[in-house]
Amino acid sequence: MTNTSKNRAPELGRFSFGIGDRFGHQGAAQLAALIEARREGINVTPVWNKSNREHSLIGTRPEDTRAAADAAVAEKEWIHAYLLDADHVGLANVDKFIHACDFFTLDVADAIGKPADDSAISNLAERVLKIFGSAPELPGLGRKLDLHRELVEAAARKYLNAAIEAGKTYRHITEQRGAATFVVEVSMDETDSPQTPAELLVILTALSDEKIPVRTIAPRFSGRFNKGVDYVGNPAAFGREFEADVAVLALACANLGLPDDIKLSVHSGSDKFSIYEPIRKTLEKTGAGLHLKTAGTTWLEELIGLSLAGGDALEFVKEIWGAALVRREELSKPYATVIDIDPAGLPPVEEVAGWDGGRFAAALRHIPENPNFNPNLRQLLHVAFKLAAEAGQRYITLLEKHRDIIAREVTANLLERHIRKVFPRG
Repeated sequence: MTNTSKNRAPELGRFSFGIGDRFGHQGAAQLAALIEARREGINVTPVWNKSNREHSLIGTRPEDTRAAADAAVAEKEWIHAYLLDADHVGLANVDKFIHACDFFTLDVADAIGKPADDSAISNLAERVLKIFGSAPELPGLGRKLDLHRELVEAAARKYLNAAIEAGKTYRHITEQRGAATFVVEVSMDETDSPQTPAELLVILTALSDEKIPVRTIAPRFSGRFNKGVDYVGNPAAFGREFEADVAVLALACANLGLPDDIKLSVHSGSDKFSIYEPIRKTLEKTGAGLHLKTAGTTWLEELIGLSLAGGDALEFVKEIWGAALVRREELSKPYATVIDIDPAGLPPVEEVAGWDGGRFAAALRHIPENPNFNPNLRQLLHVAFKLAAEAGQRYITLLEKHRDIIAREVTANLLERHIRKVFPRG
């Protein structure tokens, strides 16, 4: 099926799920989880996401991801909307994604903190204060948002240039493929400090001024969102922050002409079990939507399946582990800000050599209460997919040979540990 026409924006739905698939072999298993979720009354739109960085490390192209997604949709007879995300793109690299993708995550983190023209900053501050006043009420929270002029001008100085960069990329995409044929997400999550609700409102005003029809926005939340492991921070504080940001989106939507289905996006959202309940409670309370990106955990489920398969598949996984230990610094460097690995917690090759498939799977599978679970091993393997790419056809052959056991792990991970925990029914 096709998701777009020249005159209609793609359907996204209230809930959408960024499902990464590094090697393009688990689309059907991923859809199996979403099909079961729909039977249970949880309707989620799949969005296959793969960043330029991941394509570069593996040697694939967006067209490969499109072909894999389309094939999975045909195999599972999926009749609902689905999309393909050009994840974390900007003017420098978006062209290669233009025709294959219909969801574009515009990453403007590098432009944050680079001041725009002083008059433009002043104009944005004036516009924010004119529209919202100095103390607008946050919908549903019964409290006001402090928007004193000094704060608004500081936020405009910090974020206006980022919004302008997003506008440049958005207009470039529309020139290539036409307006209203794709979903726009704006990402500001890969920065050092979280955005406050007041700053988020200033950002949304600037994006509105750029005439970007933002459907999802990914702010930087407090706490750490390390790849493939649980949230590091105070879940209750996160819950209050998330609820405030939902209220800011409602306030902005009512006053700025933004799409009425705009919603928050949580990046590196896979396995953030401790914040799933606060998120779900806010979604149930407010009726808000959510886009959750799960990125590279599918690759880890492939390794778990191969471990359980035993034989040459288990030996391959152990080889990957040995190579990952040797090349730890190289593999970690591109992900340094989103992993936290304690080298002392990494089991040596000699120890792992004696593990059976169940023991390796237990160390890797993210069940925190299991005494054999090792978050350091999991994080290192999360960023080690390049090693499987280097193995080439040998790895692909193993995926095909053990497709069924891998599929069970992929489906269960998405359905049981993610979808059921974070998305409400109805």
